[in-house]
Amino acid sequence: MASLNVGSLGEYLREQRRNAQLSLRQLADAAGVSNPYLSQIERGLRKPSAEILQQLAKALRISAETLYVQAGILDERDREGVEVRTAILTDPSINEKQKQVLLQIYESFRRENGVADAPPDSPPPAPRQRSGGGGVTGITE
Repeated sequence: MASLNVGSLGEYLREQRRNAQLSLRQLADAAGVSNPYLSQIERGLRKPSAEILQQLAKALRISAETLYVQAGILDERDREGVEVRTAILTDPSINEKQKQVLLQIYESFRRENGVADAPPDSPPPAPRQRSGGGGVTGITE
């Protein structure tokens, strides 16, 4: 895991707050943290927890994963997969079962391509083969 880079996190938070046209007090109230605590985070004096970062992201209407990357909690390489999962889980146009199916398909493709960190108890993907009858039983490249 990368070290916590609170200086750039604070600068990034301040920039996002200003872009959202929020005062320090308004953001603190919206995120449920104290005004002095938020000020210390922005100045790089405090290391916020993942939960606080999530509250700040929600108040700023930005991705929590973006703040996790800024804070060094989440590696930049992992961010893309997390954002895809978040997009699927928060899409109001599909139901829960569809979301779970999409996530399973997405994870299987990532494992197949050697990108995903598969859970330790998950089996490797089965090789895909063509059937003898001319039909395709799996996806081939």
